[in-house]
Amino acid sequence: MNKKTDNSKLRQNIYFTALIDIARQAGAKILDSYNNQHHEITYKNDESPLTDADINSHKIISSELMAISNLPIISEESESIYTKSENYWLIDPLDGTKEFINKNGEFSVNIALIENQFPTIGIVYHPLEGFAYIGGSKLGAIKIDSSNDQKNISVSQPTTPIRVVASRSHLNDLTKTFINSLGSVKTIQAGSSLKFCLIAEGVADIYPRLGPTSEWDTAAAQAVVEGAGGSVLTLEGTRLHYQKENILNPHFVVRGNNTLNF
Repeated sequence: MNKKTDNSKLRQNIYFTALIDIARQAGAKILDSYNNQHHEITYKNDESPLTDADINSHKIISSELMAISNLPIISEESESIYTKSENYWLIDPLDGTKEFINKNGEFSVNIALIENQFPTIGIVYHPLEGFAYIGGSKLGAIKIDSSNDQKNISVSQPTTPIRVVASRSHLNDLTKTFINSLGSVKTIQAGSSLKFCLIAEGVADIYPRLGPTSEWDTAAAQAVVEGAGGSVLTLEGTRLHYQKENILNPHFVVRGNNTLNF
């Protein structure tokens, strides 16, 4: 049974409505490219793919965020990826570009507010299905569908077998070993930050990420998970934090229930 959470603070947050609107605008632009059979694909220096959808989403989100606050914006598509400001926006305009290119639909728009090195509110929007997850560590968490119906979400008690979320594109040997150590498991595969959201809404129990990720990949989804009562901890047991000069995250594990001591 899911934990009861009071999400009134989330709905009263000054950015709540604006973030939903901004994510939907970016998602609509992404879908324009997704439905275009000839969208352009280039590659960055690290060989990760870049599409017109990434760039167009970045431009929309950046413009709209500048209209509602004067905080700095760090994006995967920004020229600068570090700020000394205590509070700033951290965005991934199109999380799951490989999923976007492969047409499996499992990509998202991620927007988070970082305050003193931690995400305080974040939204993960799934353009193809039209639903959004929004939450924050002291605010609760909500899932919103394409009709704007809102449902409070929270993590669930662990099940037997343990429901493990595994990356569709990044399942390495280290992760396989971790999953095997859990005993009886049911594996659920998904792409992008939607993996976190399965934990947040109680559909899964644990998500180990023992491979490279960047801060913009995780911040918004971490806010949602923490708002739903879960945790995102490094292998040393510390809360995943942000504003590192090296944008890469350490390995981490997302848990719906902290009694899962793995």
